[in-house]
Amino acid sequence: MSAAAENPPPASLTPRLEEILQSLPDRAFSARLRAVYLAAAQAILRLSDLDLVKYETPVVDASPDLSLWEEMAPVIRDTVMDVNALLNVIREQFPGQPPGGAPAARKGPGDVPALLQEGMAKLAQSITQLGEAMRNPAVVSDRWQLLAEIQRFRSNYREQMSQLVFETASAFGEVSRAQVVPGYEAEVKAAVTVRAITSDLSRIVSARLAKVREAKPEEVLWNAQQLQTELDAFGRTAAYRNLRAQDKRKIVEARAEVGALAIQTAPDRQDLVTVAEALDALVRSLSSVNQRQLLILHDREVWAACGVRLERALSQSTKDPVASAKALAEAAVSAQSLYGRDATMDAFLRKARKLKLATLTGPELRATIESFQGQLAQLDVM
Repeated sequence: MSAAAENPPPASLTPRLEEILQSLPDRAFSARLRAVYLAAAQAILRLSDLDLVKYETPVVDASPDLSLWEEMAPVIRDTVMDVNALLNVIREQFPGQPPGGAPAARKGPGDVPALLQEGMAKLAQSITQLGEAMRNPAVVSDRWQLLAEIQRFRSNYREQMSQLVFETASAFGEVSRAQVVPGYEAEVKAAVTVRAITSDLSRIVSARLAKVREAKPEEVLWNAQQLQTELDAFGRTAAYRNLRAQDKRKIVEARAEVGALAIQTAPDRQDLVTVAEALDALVRSLSSVNQRQLLILHDREVWAACGVRLERALSQSTKDPVASAKALAEAAVSAQSLYGRDATMDAFLRKARKLKLATLTGPELRATIESFQGQLAQLDVM
């Protein structure tokens, strides 16, 4: 049974979306739009609940893997059904063709039906593309490529549905994605988690590589076993579960190479150096998660909010050190969701976790605030 078939609980709308719907004077129109939003929320929920880890394998080879196709066929079917369920609701509630006019020029509530029709057309086209991809022998016969394609399409569907909700809600006033898009906060949290844990993995692998390069012959086996343990630990994290299938495949390949060295009596140091160097480069490449639009928007908001808190903390540092220290501590907690974006900032945040910032006073309080401001200033979030 696929995860999508396990009947997740009914989805709900965000408070801001409910507020928008309640404010609409046309109650019939509001009810129709509510039906679409609930269908979108349910589809987003169902499309995000699939854990691909159970379909993975620690064995990496090039042989055809048609058994996986049999496992994944129900998932693909349910994916199509979930998207079609939303399309059917839009067709039922807002039938007809979109009126003429450039989408970029649309601003008002009267353009919502056209925006829904456009979103529906894009989703329908994506369903066709999914069908074409699933008929590609190169995809169907390769476990990791099949997993990657299913993951990519489900992610794309969620993004398109999220955009549909955001664009139509924006027609009624200024809103943010976090305020109206179902599942947005969970999606951001998952991305933040991936970034933070892969950043720590990068530090661990880099440190291990340095030790391997300096290892004496009798220390090579121990280092190989330690690296194996570190990769195993990463494989149990939430970050690993949320990695793209292509990246997981490379991690699995590296884990197999390290494992092969870890069971040798006297592995060659250069062999371990070569594997560790490749792994180091791979893990560093995972920082590309920072380029996700989801995280870019999130980071800008957190960066701005932290800046405001630190300005308040600095202005209060002399006349009200207790309030100042509290604002500093709040900024540090908020900034933890930026962890993994910049190595220097990461070092500051790790140190901040160990300090009781809310108890700082005097010169130490002011110096910490100014140091924090300096870290924020050098972040490239724009």
